[in-house]
Amino acid sequence: MLKFILVISFIFSNLLHTVNAGSERLPVIKLNILNYTISAEVANTPSTRAIGLMHRTDLPENNGMLFVFPVAGIHGMWMQNTPLPLSVAFLDEMGVIVNIANMIPHAITSHRPVKAAKYALEMNLGWFDARGIKAGEVVLGIENTNNAGQSESKLIQ
Repeated sequence: MLKFILVISFIFSNLLHTVNAGSERLPVIKLNILNYTISAEVANTPSTRAIGLMHRTDLPENNGMLFVFPVAGIHGMWMQNTPLPLSVAFLDEMGVIVNIANMIPHAITSHRPVKAAKYALEMNLGWFDARGIKAGEVVLGIENTNNAGQSESKLIQ
């Protein structure tokens, strides 16, 4: 019985944390790709990266979310609890798009960059294709993530 109560407490605690993390106001920066400007929420902490765009039902046309990882690597992106169809562009440390993947709502399939990426930019499904944006294009403005919101070290609460 004690195990059952502990499991239920753990689940409830995680759900409460998820709801609270999802309601955090994320910093927003402007990014530019070719002649297009994006307003991107910055997910630069473990909790904001874990929540991402979960539970969102809409995303304005030129808005997205920029995931900032502590180091470049093969970071996976998935769509658990995300009802929006999205495309994700993986960017290296210089902001060059290494590849773009289309993601299906609620899927747990992990999408990964073809080589080490420091950033992942999620936009509405087909946003990149509709604008002719492909691997090799440079995303300008990522340097502003250094001043956007909390640092990694301030996250531990």
